[in-house]
Amino acid sequence: MRILHTMLRVGDLDRSVEFYTKVMGMTLLRQADNEQYRYTLAFVGYGPESEQAVLELTYNWDTSEYDMGNAYGHIAIGVEDIYGLCEQIEQNGGDVYRKPGPVLGGKTVIAFVRDPDGYAIELIERKG
Repeated sequence: MRILHTMLRVGDLDRSVEFYTKVMGMTLLRQADNEQYRYTLAFVGYGPESEQAVLELTYNWDTSEYDMGNAYGHIAIGVEDIYGLCEQIEQNGGDVYRKPGPVLGGKTVIAFVRDPDGYAIELIERKG
């Protein structure tokens, strides 16, 4: 068994796909409309779905925003150069709301980014 994907409901599909591809460096793997039920799914990731987990961005055509609630935590992404990536994200208009630095009480370097819908993304520096 393995995790296939995580689904996020998004208020503006084009804006979200642009963020995840241009700012976070993912690839749009596939996209499909369901006209009968009025939604579009877009799958983005760092590699093929056959090899790793991806994000499913779900756009319900009649909904432009969601209540985040308090149950959602974050998506975690391993990165090699967290300082350089955070600088690049900010240069592309991304919100790095927790700048890179060691986790409290530890040595692992982390940062947090917020996507256009407010979802938190934890970046974890992983050398090598």
